[in-house]
Amino acid sequence: MIGPLATSLIAGSLLLAALGVVLAIRDRPMGVVLLAGLGLLEIGLLVQAGIGIAQVVGGHGPDETATFIGYLAGTIVIPPVAVFWGLGERTRWGPAVAAVACFAIPAMVGRLLQIWQGTP
Repeated sequence: MIGPLATSLIAGSLLLAALGVVLAIRDRPMGVVLLAGLGLLEIGLLVQAGIGIAQVVGGHGPDETATFIGYLAGTIVIPPVAVFWGLGERTRWGPAVAAVACFAIPAMVGRLLQIWQGTP
């Protein structure tokens, strides 16, 4: 795992979560900025997953490989589901869904770092 990449994913996700909360409070539907941010977040998560899987295949992975791969897969799935659900809900709850999804990503990335380092 690359620490600076994980840190930037956590910071970017929290920034997007704050944007989603602001849009929900202002009663606005999901906009282009939030969608673009979720797209960039997804690209970063895909890069992280690719690096993580490459390291696991190379024999440098954590002891709990299945859990690690599960968390990687979970982080990849969350942003597209949030976009699909958020675009389907054209009220304030669309950005709220994106905000909840963006709050979940830092927890999962943090857990990935813990698994990678071998801490329970």
